[in-house]
Amino acid sequence: MDSGLEALDDADTVVIAGWTLIPSPAVLRAVSQAHARGARIVAVCAGIFIPAALGLLDGRRASVHWELSGELAARHPRVIPDDTVIYVDHGDVATAGASAATLDLCLHQVLQEYGAAHAMRIGRQLAAGPHREGCQRQYPSLPTTGPMPDSLAPLLEWLLSRLHDQITVEDMAAFSGVSPRTLTRQFAEQLGVPPARWLLERRLAATRALLEDTDLPVETIATRVGLSSAVNLRRRFHTALRTTPAAYRRSFR
Repeated sequence: MDSGLEALDDADTVVIAGWTLIPSPAVLRAVSQAHARGARIVAVCAGIFIPAALGLLDGRRASVHWELSGELAARHPRVIPDDTVIYVDHGDVATAGASAATLDLCLHQVLQEYGAAHAMRIGRQLAAGPHREGCQRQYPSLPTTGPMPDSLAPLLEWLLSRLHDQITVEDMAAFSGVSPRTLTRQFAEQLGVPPARWLLERRLAATRALLEDTDLPVETIATRVGLSSAVNLRRRFHTALRTTPAAYRRSFR
């Protein structure tokens, strides 16, 4: 592209696909002026730092990439970061967390301006739809065992080998030879989460892997990962990822 910042002078929509975390005064000034005269600001991934620096997202929810949510919170604490949704549109400012969500947000803009039929027509040309199910949180790497402190390593390895069993915190404490209270404190200090939460996260990770790599029915997966039933698996899965197992599986096929 040959144009510089002067291209923003008459732009109806300003798309910021990515930028440094500390934008230059010239860029901030150009975007601010565009917004002041009514241009729509669309920020994707690290591009969010420009409207955030201008205060355009103060007190507002914004879709942010999970790898940038901590930095955004530190630099712009008045922004309300949400690393679970694909995009957030406030009308004058819209944000999309992951770069892959750019298409979703752009199709959403088309839908708002020209209607669902037009958005669907463009979506078919791009082999996409005007609205994608789920949220961006379903796409980070699957959690592994994470850190394994020496004092907890035998227990964590035992748990991973017995995901299919119904294991309580009392069972974990008995295996480790400590009280449930002591075990909970050890998990909080060394892993940052309660023992039941750690186990649930590994069960959900195993669920995701089986949904991605196999055609096993949800009922079978629920039994394999220790979530007891398809109903329980679907409930836990939706709470964690804001999507269903079926929708998640479709996104990887």
